[in-house]
Amino acid sequence: MPSPPFIDQASGELDLGQIRAEVFPLVALIVLFGGLALLVFLIMLLIGGNSLLAGLLTVVSQFILAVGTGIVLMYVIARGIQLADE
Repeated sequence: MPSPPFIDQASGELDLGQIRAEVFPLVALIVLFGGLALLVFLIMLLIGGNSLLAGLLTVVSQFILAVGTGIVLMYVIARGIQLADE
């Protein structure tokens, strides 16, 4: 019977090394898409709030967040399937 993910077989405690190894790529994806959306949003603030370009940049930043959320969720699901198969 395979052991559950993130549990050390010998001690039965949480495997902090494996948890850290899984967290870093996930955090990198979140920071990447959050940073891109924040950059576009800050550019929008510098341009001004009433122009058509500012509205377009707001939509672009929301699109970046939506796509980033989808990619992060797909990564989590795919990685969970991989861990379940191990």
